Amino acid sequence: MNHSMIALSVFLTAYLLFVLLPGKRTLIAVISSLSLVLIGTISPRGAFYAINWNVMGIFVGTLIVADVFMESRVPAYIAEMIVDKAGNTAWAILYICALAGFISAFVENVATVLIVAPIALALAKKLKINPMNMMIAIAVSANLQGTATLIGDPPSMLLGGFAGMNFMDFFLYKGRPSIFFAVEIGAIASFLVLYLIFRHHKAKAQLVVVEKVKSWTPTVILAALIALLAGSSFFDTGFSHMAGMLCVIFGAVSIVWEKYVNKKSIVQGLKKLDWETTFFLMGVFILVGAITLTGWVDKTSGFLSGLVGTNIFLGYTLLVFISVILSAFIDNVPFLAAMLPVAMSMSARLGVNPPLFLFGLLIGASLGGNITPIGASANIVACGLLKKEGYEVKFKDFMKIGLPFTIVAVTAAYLFVWFVWSK
Repeated sequence: MNHSMIALSVFLTAYLLFVLLPGKRTLIAVISSLSLVLIGTISPRGAFYAINWNVMGIFVGTLIVADVFMESRVPAYIAEMIVDKAGNTAWAILYICALAGFISAFVENVATVLIVAPIALALAKKLKINPMNMMIAIAVSANLQGTATLIGDPPSMLLGGFAGMNFMDFFLYKGRPSIFFAVEIGAIASFLVLYLIFRHHKAKAQLVVVEKVKSWTPTVILAALIALLAGSSFFDTGFSHMAGMLCVIFGAVSIVWEKYVNKKSIVQGLKKLDWETTFFLMGVFILVGAITLTGWVDKTSGFLSGLVGTNIFLGYTLLVFISVILSAFIDNVPFLAAMLPVAMSMSARLGVNPPLFLFGLLIGASLGGNITPIGASANIVACGLLKKEGYEVKFKDFMKIGLPFTIVAVTAAYLFVWFVWSK
């Protein structure tokens, strides 16, 4: 039995099905990974260790804290205050997008869209304007800034787990500006794109404040978690377990707080979490682990390295922009998980700093999803909310904002990473 070919066949079939049947991606990932274990392509022990449990802890724990934070209505309250103080509708929309970006650096992107969307919809109704462009702008802003920190989005967690990067490494890595600053350079550039799109909305934005904060405690919990994650960087330098444990502990604290203060059911709270993505991530880790163990990662990196020869700039450029194109149509989590070891291997073959290719890959894979309405979960959620309001988002509607936003953001971040990390 050729386990190498089996691993590749199952991997490619799974990824094809992810594209064709996005609603069944978790089932596909779980069945595919289990089949590899049952066939013997990867052992149960190998499958267990292929899963990055630190990343899983960060994902699940942060998801719980973010859910409680959202329920507190603090983000929505702040959003209303910002909108109420805006000079006109254009700046109100831009402030909402900036707020979505800020929240998304610490809260999962889908949760961010759910937090900010009610304010955007309320503003649109009050001013009698179409909310479509505003909601799309919120989604792409959330996706962009979710890449900036370790806990902002699963792709960042994947990179952190793979490269052994801690929370502070996303700001300063090996003495150089890290991924956070690349994302912020892209954010500033793409903010100008949003300004050009919304600059014609001159009416004064006056939104009647209706949100009331239920409790500030979840905000304190989230702030404490972020501070401890930053502090843990000095103790768990290999990013092995501490960040995941902290997130799980704070998730448990949030659940207990909800139970005894808000009288919410723990079981119902746990049921609401994104378990589909949790099991999807676990399945993808095993699929990638299988093709890594059977040598396909080395073969792929060898092929790509041979393709670009000694031209490091060409290799970097291809890696970034192929990632942008592919992640516009396929889920960036499995794509990034598969390509991280390839990027690391390519950097070794070409003799360059691994962060050059790793950061470029993260930028391309994360931001490329902003091009289409199916490129990221936050986009799908935003379009779903608009559909409930009676607005059907077509590909061309989304791409009118998503495409120029992505091109500008990726180009700025891509150039920043090249100039900082190419030598």
